[in-house]
Amino acid sequence: MAPSVQPSSSPLRTSEGDEKYANVKWEELGFSLIPTDCMYVAKCRQGESFTEGKIVPYGDISISPCCPILNYGQGLFEGLKAYRTEDDRILIFRPHENAVRMQDGAERLCMAPPSVEFFVEAVKQTVLANKKWVPPPGKGALYIRPLLIGSGAILGVAPAPEYTFLIYASPVGDYHKASSGLNLKIDHKSHRAHSGGTGGVKSCTNYSPVVKSLVEAKSSGFSDVLFLDAATGRNIEEASACNIFIVKGNIVSTPPTSGTILPGITRKSISELARDIGYQVQERDVSVDELLEADEVFCTGTAVVVKAVETVTFHDKKVKYRTGEEALSKKLHSMLTSIQTGLVEDTKGWMVDIDPCQC
Repeated sequence: MAPSVQPSSSPLRTSEGDEKYANVKWEELGFSLIPTDCMYVAKCRQGESFTEGKIVPYGDISISPCCPILNYGQGLFEGLKAYRTEDDRILIFRPHENAVRMQDGAERLCMAPPSVEFFVEAVKQTVLANKKWVPPPGKGALYIRPLLIGSGAILGVAPAPEYTFLIYASPVGDYHKASSGLNLKIDHKSHRAHSGGTGGVKSCTNYSPVVKSLVEAKSSGFSDVLFLDAATGRNIEEASACNIFIVKGNIVSTPPTSGTILPGITRKSISELARDIGYQVQERDVSVDELLEADEVFCTGTAVVVKAVETVTFHDKKVKYRTGEEALSKKLHSMLTSIQTGLVEDTKGWMVDIDPCQC
């Protein structure tokens, strides 16, 4: 059964054709869904390729209860952002990297992925169709969520006979509203990923298992939970939805993406920027002891961007780290967001500029 789409009736949707911006209180943006006008949908059969898709009104989808995404979790998602510049261009941050990562995940889950070119073009079409929802400069970003799901009906455990590639979007502000740093709790009992599993790809199944730990941490006043490796329980891996870095002197260290840690695109970008300003960046195992002795700790991700960690709590020990204007994370955040928002020249070729003639 192919997915059918039902338009959203959200009062936040607008139908005006000429207004530059949607009716949104931009100063109050957080990280929650604000339905936009449109989304992108494409389908293909197993063994074939995605060749065409279309922009449709944003709304609920209807799929078979027997599809693998619902029964077996055969699905991947991505997350990326588009920004509006002071000269009214719309820039998308590194969509080719997301496309490649989705292809890697699709190979792991035996799915038919969109090509890099198809993925990037679909993202551009989605942003163009929702350009009124790209926040004004400095007010946030348009968060873009591509999904690849096994949507064809099949009863047994097997690859789906049909796949749906779907992209929706929402304007967002800060993931963590608090201006101070994060307060992390180390979970030494449960684990996010195991060697040989799917921790290194952006599988939908990776996220619901962390919710229990996250809810418990937040109920105790923490911002997020930090997981340890399942093999030894001695090394840090990542938080619920972001990568982590430690700083000691002139050395910046982050756990390696060797199968249990997601290869974050912001992580990759921040590593490059840190090297540019003279820091030695190491991708290696980082022990809890090293974390607790670090000068500075910060997290990276599409949603959090770059966020300083103020404290880490492990058992009964709580450690406080350098934050504020002197922190490396502050400088790296400024460097990255200046590129993303067009305030400085993009010498790295990271940003995809949507054709102003189309806008």
